[in-house]
Amino acid sequence: MMLCSDLCLPQPASPRMEPGRDLTEHCGQEKARSPEREPAPWQALPVLSEQQCGDVELVLAYVAPVLDKRQTSRLLKEVSAVHPLPAQPHLKRVRPSRDPSGPHQLELLLCLAGPATGTCSLAELLPRPAVDPRGLGEPFLVPVPARPPLTRGQFEEARAHWPTSFHEDKQVTSALAGQLFSAQERATMQSHMERAVWAAQRAAARGLRAVGAVVVDPASGHVLATGHDCSRTTNPLLHAVMVCVDLVAQGQGRGAYDLRPHPACSFVPAAAPQGARAGTVRKLDEDEDSGLPYVCTGYDLYVTREPCAMCAMALVHARIQRVFYGAPSPDGALGTRFRIHARPDLNHRFQVFRGILEDQCRQLDPDT
Repeated sequence: MMLCSDLCLPQPASPRMEPGRDLTEHCGQEKARSPEREPAPWQALPVLSEQQCGDVELVLAYVAPVLDKRQTSRLLKEVSAVHPLPAQPHLKRVRPSRDPSGPHQLELLLCLAGPATGTCSLAELLPRPAVDPRGLGEPFLVPVPARPPLTRGQFEEARAHWPTSFHEDKQVTSALAGQLFSAQERATMQSHMERAVWAAQRAAARGLRAVGAVVVDPASGHVLATGHDCSRTTNPLLHAVMVCVDLVAQGQGRGAYDLRPHPACSFVPAAAPQGARAGTVRKLDEDEDSGLPYVCTGYDLYVTREPCAMCAMALVHARIQRVFYGAPSPDGALGTRFRIHARPDLNHRFQVFRGILEDQCRQLDPDT
């Protein structure tokens, strides 16, 4: 499904920018601690796709004992030619017998069983003369993994049923083990979420919903936008994520909303390199139709509460790179109810991590 490449926002009033402001100071907030500090206890856990976090799906296959090991190589070649498994390249054709003391040592995967499974003979499964069944015993049914495993956990489960190849994504394995980010990266991530928590507290002080968010350029560590939920005032769409996206858009000469009544919602432009085009924050991919850049290409979002479906789709449109949320939400669209960030039918996908300062974020909004 093709999506609009931009948020298609009307031209805003002049945005409130604070180029001279120290990023570690925020309306009396104490200076952010150094990245070398010890982060508070929390885990940044990846929110994977449904395929990555689901159980291993099993299908039935016909297997035959190899009674004469000397015939194994020939049988493997002939059976593979008659019954290739293009959709199951992860399945190995031969496995050791589950009963080492039995009459045969090897078992050969012949083919997947159809919907009407039942007892079949070698003659029914292996047509002559394409396959000479000498050296094979009578076939039987076994469950095998239907799809390649995507995580080590799935691999361990899959190979318990049948020998399976696994092309491991080292980043996913490290993330699931809580080892993807260094201590310095964790400290930086914590400081960004603390800023989002601070914004949520400012919203609560104004009688608004206590949800805060920040947009960060990970290449420089620069916090571009800080926002909180403003949806109880003039516009029901102004969730914290939408506020931050609009602030970044305003920094690029776009945007839709006048956020000046909310002093905690601010945009701080990065120091533009010499010769950079005025009105841009960084070099972004260009939108072919409008000539304007995507709003958040390459940026990270930190938000205290898991985004809803509206905000998640806005992040798809804006081309966010990564999202870190603190606490899950009953209507969350990045892990709780949906996994919009990982849908294969959308034309942009991004990484999502949950759990940074989760306890603090849960306390901000009671229904998380």
